[in-house]
Amino acid sequence: MTDVPSLHGRPVALVTGGSRGIGRGICVALSHAGYDVAVNYQRNETAARETVAALASGTGSMLCQADVSSAADRERLVSGVLGRWGRLDVLVNNAGISSLPRADLLAATEQSWDRVIDVNLKGAFFLSQSVAREMIRLAGAGIADYRPAIVNISSVSAYAASLDRGDYCISKAGMSMMTQLLALRLAEHGVRVYEVRPGIIESEMTAGAREKYTEQIAAGLTPIRRWGTPEDVGRVVVALVTGLIPYSTGEAINVDGGFHLRGFPR
Repeated sequence: MTDVPSLHGRPVALVTGGSRGIGRGICVALSHAGYDVAVNYQRNETAARETVAALASGTGSMLCQADVSSAADRERLVSGVLGRWGRLDVLVNNAGISSLPRADLLAATEQSWDRVIDVNLKGAFFLSQSVAREMIRLAGAGIADYRPAIVNISSVSAYAASLDRGDYCISKAGMSMMTQLLALRLAEHGVRVYEVRPGIIESEMTAGAREKYTEQIAAGLTPIRRWGTPEDVGRVVVALVTGLIPYSTGEAINVDGGFHLRGFPR
C-alpha cells in the first residue's frame, strides 16, 4: 500500500475499538511503552479524542473512523495508518459488540447474529489478513527492532457459555481458532499472534450488571476478588507485543482474576 518505509522511527500500533473501555486502556498502555497509536472508532469521535488526550506525552496519534465490518473501511483504515507513518508494528483487534439485544438461545435473531459476527469475527479476521500481508512486506524492509504482532481481544465467553448471548460467545470462540490459524501461518514470517481473554472488566459493557457482578466477585466468582480494569488488559498486551514473551505464539492469555480456574470446594 505504501513504498518501503523509513528505517527509523517509533513503532506503530493500531487498536480497533480504541475509544473507550478496554480499547482505551490498551491505547494508553501502548503509548507509555513507546508506541505511536492509531485509535480506531466507529461512531463516538468525542470518546476517541478523549483517548488521544489520555495518551502518554510525546506519543504520535491519529483518529481512524472505520467500521471494521466494512471491507472498504478496513482498506481505508490500513491505508491511512501506513500513509501516516509508513509502518505498522502491532494490530490489536479489540472492536466488539454484544448481542442486539440479549435473548434466550431459542429466541436469538439473525439480525443480531449477522451484526455480531460481522464486527467481532469477520471484521477482525479480514483486517488481520490485510495487516498480515503488510507486516510480511515490512519485515523484509530492514526496519530495526521490527517486532510485528497481532493481538485478538477475545473473552472468557470463548469457553464459558451464556445462553442469552449465543452469537457473542460463538464469535469469541471463533476468534480463538482464528488466533491459532494466524499464529501457524505467520510464524515463519516473524509475526506473533496472541489471544487475550478478559474476564469481568469495569467498562460501559458491564456497567448494567455492576451490582450483580460485584456481589458474585465478593462471593468468590473470581479467586482474585476484585473487578478487572482496562489497565490490567493493557499491561498484558504490552508484555506480549514488546517481546517479553518471545518464544511463544498462538497462546490464549486469561486476564480474568482466575475465573477460568476450577477446583473442588473446600
